[in-house]
Amino acid sequence: MLKKQYNQDKKDKEIEELTNKWKRALADYQNLEKRIHEERQKRAQYAAARVIEKILSSIDDLERSERHIKDQGLSLAIKSLHDVLISEGVRRIEVVGKQFNPVQMECIEIVEGDKDNIVTQEIRPGYLLEDKIIRVARVKVSKLKNKEEQKWQKS
Repeated sequence: MLKKQYNQDKKDKEIEELTNKWKRALADYQNLEKRIHEERQKRAQYAAARVIEKILSSIDDLERSERHIKDQGLSLAIKSLHDVLISEGVRRIEVVGKQFNPVQMECIEIVEGDKDNIVTQEIRPGYLLEDKIIRVARVKVSKLKNKEEQKWQKS
């Protein structure tokens, strides 16, 4: 009788150990699936960002052409490309009149102004894909005039 109880306890303990191992293996597998899914998403987003960067360069070229050649077809093509980018989650970074942000912007030139560290002109637009910066904006940034220079100019 005691031997039967001992064997039953041993079997119960073995079942519990195997159940715990199975649960850990299942959790490991689920974590692996999640990690693979996240890596695939990151890879797809990276690939999309690279393609979008190339498209943005082409759009820049088309917009420069549009400044010199007024053509309705060209304007419609540019608008169509912008609409496609918007539908894919790409949006332009608004910079003019805002505080200079070195994460989103690259300063190309510093100009004197009435306010310090404010973007005065956008040279090349910057873009976000969802919340990730895919291209920084190139900008001109104002620098506050020196007070002594201002006094000099007033006299």
